[in-house]
Amino acid sequence: MSGDDRQNEDDRQSELAREHKERQAKRAADQTAKARRNTFIGAGVAVVVVAGGVFAATTLVNREPEKVSAESTPSASASASASTEPSVTPSAKTGPVTCTYKRETSVPNKFVGLPGKKPNMKLKKMTIALNRGNVVIDLMTDAAPCSVNSLSFLAKKKFYDNMKCHRLVTPDVSGVHLLQCGDPQAKADGKNPTDGQGTAGYVYGDENAEIPLVKGVVFMTQAGDAVGQNNSQFAISLSDENTQLDVGYNVVGMVSEGMDILLGLAASGKDLIVNDADITGDGGTTAPKNPVIIKSITFK
Repeated sequence: MSGDDRQNEDDRQSELAREHKERQAKRAADQTAKARRNTFIGAGVAVVVVAGGVFAATTLVNREPEKVSAESTPSASASASASTEPSVTPSAKTGPVTCTYKRETSVPNKFVGLPGKKPNMKLKKMTIALNRGNVVIDLMTDAAPCSVNSLSFLAKKKFYDNMKCHRLVTPDVSGVHLLQCGDPQAKADGKNPTDGQGTAGYVYGDENAEIPLVKGVVFMTQAGDAVGQNNSQFAISLSDENTQLDVGYNVVGMVSEGMDILLGLAASGKDLIVNDADITGDGGTTAPKNPVIIKSITFK
């Protein structure tokens, strides 16, 4: 092999090594970004990954909304935007609505029955009475009738009464800012590895899943990249920073009163019991040092 050939071969090997190193760096960056995304939201129905935090209430994936029927039959069309700022536009359903709920027994649950198939389309407001004060939500019932129907049913059954909200995260801890509630089994102590797995023992489909998660948006959570696995858990977005993530979660309404209460729950990670497994997606949740407790939820 001539000197030029050897030089060319050396150059080629160097180029291959450089490309290999770049690929490794890109994979590492992708994994870091994925881990960061996966610290957002989850709720416990993807039983396949119980040990990994995908199921343990700590996962949201960057995803586009899949058109899984919310088990409600009418077609969607645009409707007026919510009355709070920043505004979002729900996709209203027209005509009669029928909801379908499927029993789910393979996860920890507190079963109080299945909601009826016909939602009350007249419900306009949901009030969450917390131990810190009341939070009022303007509902998007026309766009999310089956989600609102489920929440209303559970509230009437006192399912949420005296329940601790198991997850509170701030941007400095996980890159997003939200309060998550609805696990009847949660200890909300920042240590329990199964916090976020509990449900009401049934699941239902997706609807109104094209709303960006701006501050004040209230939405149902489900594990990982699951679709049609909504249950009793819901979250409230506490920052516009959450819009960095793709849409794809059932939005039920917007906070119209009490946002100051929610924003006062935690100024930063110093107000939280940080669970590293929450951040990595290995189970359990970061919780508020000062417990956030739902006294009751009412609708009108």
